[in-house]
Amino acid sequence: MNFFDLCVAGWHAAGRGCKACGRLLAHMTRLTFRYWWIVLTLVVLAVAAALYTTREDNATYKVHAVAFLNGPTVQQFERVYMPIMSGIINPNDPLFAFIEKEQVYAFASYRVVDGLGDGTADYIDFKGKSVSTDTIQVQMQDRLCLEFRMKARNLHLLPQVEQDLLAYLNANDAMQQSYGIYLKNLQEEAAFNHRQAQKLDSLTSHYYFRGHLGSDSFEKMQQGTVVMSDWGGDWKVRLFLDKIYEQQQHLQQCDYRLQLATAPVTLENHFSVFPEPVNGRLKYLVLFFLFGWIAGCVLAELIDRRKEISVWLKQ
Repeated sequence: MNFFDLCVAGWHAAGRGCKACGRLLAHMTRLTFRYWWIVLTLVVLAVAAALYTTREDNATYKVHAVAFLNGPTVQQFERVYMPIMSGIINPNDPLFAFIEKEQVYAFASYRVVDGLGDGTADYIDFKGKSVSTDTIQVQMQDRLCLEFRMKARNLHLLPQVEQDLLAYLNANDAMQQSYGIYLKNLQEEAAFNHRQAQKLDSLTSHYYFRGHLGSDSFEKMQQGTVVMSDWGGDWKVRLFLDKIYEQQQHLQQCDYRLQLATAPVTLENHFSVFPEPVNGRLKYLVLFFLFGWIAGCVLAELIDRRKEISVWLKQ
């Protein structure tokens, strides 16, 4: 069988599948017409169930926040987070009461991806398509996206849930140990960056305001500093501008990380509620309507073939 024969066979199979779906749809339409009171009853019940499920106080929302790992690895965090995802934690923990009453549930975590290689988060991999070996879409090792679900009537408990969740994560001894090492190294790095920034400021001040060079000349100073003059006598000094900007950017990032590093796990922002509910009314009305119609047609088919079923049972 060559490629053309394979395409023809696939086309014929698709055609037979479409014809079978058409015959099934026609048969369900006939059952709906013949036993309309049965199908209509189940459809009405299904729509009523959809309206009850999607009432305002029963709407379910996803809640997200990006967590910074200040020292602990992703693997360490996942080991500590796993009992929360499975709902098996110490009953004495404050978070246990919320999980037991199902005021908060469906905990999950997702990797944060850096697609531009600049050390900042570009998107959250909710579909789990990123891999740890990818060198372009790089999984960040210092942050994760945390997610859980809450009903609308329980959203007022979100600040307390956030506080208890962070308290549970930060109470782990292994994560505290990793955090202590990380904080010490980060403080030393910040102090070193500030010292280097002061040296660059002093060097710049010296060459701008204390240097004295001859006119109409080009002189190369130490460490790549170039001092030049134009024909008008105006002096211009260029002092590693790219390196200065790079040092300043690194200094700002280090200070920002140090400001956030108040615990092994911190949040850049508080948990935010995704505005679109999981059990949206329109989506559930369509799904429940189809479910009610299919269930009504199945029941109608059983009633239509009740005699055949009775004979088969008596055999």
